[in-house]
Amino acid sequence: MKKVFMYIIIFSIMFGCQNGNTEQTEAKIKMAKKIEITSENIATLAGGCFWCVKSDFEKLPGVIKVVSGYAGGEGENPTYESYAQMGYIEAVQVYYDPKKITYEQLLNYFWRHIDPTDGGGQFADRGHEYRSVIFYQDEEHRQIAEKSKQELEKSGKLGNPIATNLIKLTKFYPAEEYHQDYDTKNPVRYSSYRLGSGRDQTVKKLWGDDKGLKPISQAKLNKPDDAGMKKKLSPIQYEVTQKCGTEEPFNNEYWNNKKDGIYIDIVSGEPLFSSLDKYDSGTGWPSYTKPLEPGNIVEKKDRSLYDTRTEVRSTQANSHLGHVFPDGPQPTGLRYCMNSAAMRFIPKEDLEKEGYGRYLKLFVKPQF
Repeated sequence: MKKVFMYIIIFSIMFGCQNGNTEQTEAKIKMAKKIEITSENIATLAGGCFWCVKSDFEKLPGVIKVVSGYAGGEGENPTYESYAQMGYIEAVQVYYDPKKITYEQLLNYFWRHIDPTDGGGQFADRGHEYRSVIFYQDEEHRQIAEKSKQELEKSGKLGNPIATNLIKLTKFYPAEEYHQDYDTKNPVRYSSYRLGSGRDQTVKKLWGDDKGLKPISQAKLNKPDDAGMKKKLSPIQYEVTQKCGTEEPFNNEYWNNKKDGIYIDIVSGEPLFSSLDKYDSGTGWPSYTKPLEPGNIVEKKDRSLYDTRTEVRSTQANSHLGHVFPDGPQPTGLRYCMNSAAMRFIPKEDLEKEGYGRYLKLFVKPQF
């Protein structure tokens, strides 16, 4: 079913997300096991290739895990070889913490990572098994999904009718193990497939820079008042985050930290940066080539000195973090120069117990 895709990139990409994938010769096909739908904090969504949908959703704050699988068909125990013939659709189940992100916000993000006007599949993947669907599991979710779809349609943003279906979820089968976390297990093949599928190019054309992150990052934070912040933070943390101060170079907690892990906002806990993007800039402050979660930072013009700089603040807590400069290494060419006092470091071995387990995969050595 991947004829369009294969004609475009046949000489450079031999790996895809459809029946006949060469992964079938590399891993034993295992019979999928049914997950009983009992939790109200699961969103089941179909947006084309489940490798890509999973990769997109696991980046969101509040998402606990994402499982690739099959939904919407007839019969029991579909496999990658049989699911399309049985009427199933590639889908994912997004497990989320409702205290950090809502079902409505997940849908807002979902729309902006697919082509909702395409009823014949998604991007280079064609056929009913790749069409976009919101699988609701109760009346509350149905109403939220219906409202979300209607609002998108009324906005006229996409210029064409919304083709995404709303279907009652009856059962969901996880896909074979080799499909789970495919993007991290097989990064080269995944990147080649995603590039060749035209997914990101189409999404960019439809949505521009609107990634659906704004409503999520605007979730209310129970931030203490100024007196409370003084009690919560150390003097240097308060001076940096609340008064736009700057700590001393080479005399701060993380400038020379070489451990694997992530850096979060000291006030809100928003994930900000990863050790994988940290480098020695020679400035004496922790420096990164890019943020871990772009939706968790805000960049603003800072004219407090003799020239204009770009200040970096956290989205939810509005903490002053530091500044970003266009003199960093490739591939971004950026240097996010941060204050250690504005952040808390979580080593990779503590990610799970601290509630950031979804980032563990970043530190797993890829399989080639």
